[in-house]
Amino acid sequence: MPDAIGALPPDPAEVLRRVFGHTGFRGQQEAVIRHVASGGSGLVLMPTGGGKSLCYQVPALCRPGLGVVVSPLIALMEDQVAALRQQGVAAGALHSELPEEERRAVRRALRQGELKLLYVSPERLTLNGTLDDLARQEIALFAVDEAHCVSQWGHHFRPEYRDLGVLAERFPRVPRLALTATADPRTVEDIRRQLGLADDPVFRASFDRPNIRIAAQAKEQERAQLRAFIAAASDGSGAGIVYCGTRARTEQTAAWLRAEGYDALAFHAGLSPEAKREAHRRFARGDAVVMAATIAFGMGIDRPDVRWVAHTDLPRSPESWYQEIGRAGRDGLPAHALLLYGAQDIVRARHWIERSAAPPEQKRIERARLEAMVAIAEAAACRRKLLLRCFGEDQPAENCGNCDVCLAPPRVFDGTVAAQKLLSAVLRTGRRFGLGHIVDVLRGRLTDKVAQLGHDTLPTFGVGKDLSDAAWRGVARQLVARGALDLDEHGGLVPTEAARPILRGEATVTLREDVLAPRAPARLARPVREAPDAAALLTPGAGAPLYAALRAWRRSEAQAQGVPAYVVALDRTLAEIAARRPRTLDELAEVPGIGRSRVERYGKAILAILEGADPPEEAGRRVPDAPPLPR
Repeated sequence: MPDAIGALPPDPAEVLRRVFGHTGFRGQQEAVIRHVASGGSGLVLMPTGGGKSLCYQVPALCRPGLGVVVSPLIALMEDQVAALRQQGVAAGALHSELPEEERRAVRRALRQGELKLLYVSPERLTLNGTLDDLARQEIALFAVDEAHCVSQWGHHFRPEYRDLGVLAERFPRVPRLALTATADPRTVEDIRRQLGLADDPVFRASFDRPNIRIAAQAKEQERAQLRAFIAAASDGSGAGIVYCGTRARTEQTAAWLRAEGYDALAFHAGLSPEAKREAHRRFARGDAVVMAATIAFGMGIDRPDVRWVAHTDLPRSPESWYQEIGRAGRDGLPAHALLLYGAQDIVRARHWIERSAAPPEQKRIERARLEAMVAIAEAAACRRKLLLRCFGEDQPAENCGNCDVCLAPPRVFDGTVAAQKLLSAVLRTGRRFGLGHIVDVLRGRLTDKVAQLGHDTLPTFGVGKDLSDAAWRGVARQLVARGALDLDEHGGLVPTEAARPILRGEATVTLREDVLAPRAPARLARPVREAPDAAALLTPGAGAPLYAALRAWRRSEAQAQGVPAYVVALDRTLAEIAARRPRTLDELAEVPGIGRSRVERYGKAILAILEGADPPEEAGRRVPDAPPLPR
């Protein structure tokens, strides 16, 4: 196979066009790439799906020597190596799950100077043998992906990342680029200090993902709410992720989704390695599966056509939530995110922080992050503004127009009297009963329990008939969010010190009127089998059949090669081919996202489909290792 770059001058724009098939840079990409290509180091803050990988791949191809990419994610390494080989780039990976024979082959290629990009896990990189091998090579750059793992303030701190400071010591003249999609200002400064980048520039792109519609709802009927969301977000089909707070909940959620007709899988750290690999393989190859998962799943997932992400428990920080919802809509097409949460989630998270062994300063930071997450969940104004503010990003005055609050602004009211009634009922009943009993007292229900305890004689009995059960649950949840109510270990409501000024009339309470989401049918009419053609939004009319034919061909190619479908070609690329209908290989090469290597491998097959003929059966099936690039 001919070299993907050949005798090209090392110009970033030309490399971008010839190798990756893109005609122009996006946002901060060009500034970062030209800075690193000329020998500079720095930190890149760019949202998931914003094109971070090109920020180190392109300069690595422009500079002489080997580009080394540090990643904690085996799945991401394998996907990116497969994609680079599709583009004609000699790439390899070193990590703990690599079979011994493959590990030796990669080591041999490294020592013989046959690789242009090497992906390596942090623990493998810092082994003396690996560092010694690299010291004998000409190194183009070091890229540290998922760089928030370096920081103790980061939401996915990885102790082995702390050793990466050795790169500045052993390779002081080699450019170092740290990249992350989620870092608040404190984490940013810690990354720079740990990696020796304090004097180097920070490249900030907007963290906004305007194609993702975000929404939050109080948990009332979790399954009905989730069912309605999935039906609206994906028309009852397609790839999605449901994040759950515990392993048991992932398995329960996957089980009832399967009963609804979805192809649903559970994923958590307690599964066997084989089960986790199989679940990831099915998701990555493009199957229309729903993953019910803990946060153990997803970081580094490159699949671009995930249409929705839901959370059934409150994340502990805006950074975690942002990264997890960012796994939807990486292709830039419309996507949806839903957060379901309740008072129990808030209390549980607060108690977890207080009972942890973290030092006081760490607890203070974690509390601040949690309260920021609670504020987003309970927001009565644009949620996206609040989320982006957590990353130090100032937003324009106008609202985003693509969150539930902007699309249907909630009504707010003076809830001081309602709050006083609820708090008084909690106090008069002895500060040990759950919300259900308190609502019975407020609503004047003479249940056996109320009568037995004599709570029907209390002044608060029946004073809350003007509000529904759901409305009282909303009042209680918002008082928990405000910090005026807590829950004991048995679920009993307990007023806090913050309740005192409310009861005395010294503080007013503004509450949001909760609007219950519409319910979906209890069961889907038929089993879900195929993912929606989200990218068909780009191929109206006559282009749709061609797009479908190209997708069918891509799936066959991906299965034959054992790679994810998006590694062969993205939905957007296929949609563009269907719309343009190129007639020659040169015209095909001009389609964004193709690149010369894919033209050489798949061009004849694609043109045959466009002409209405059957593609050559073996076209592109074998993907040999790319030859070394000029050093």
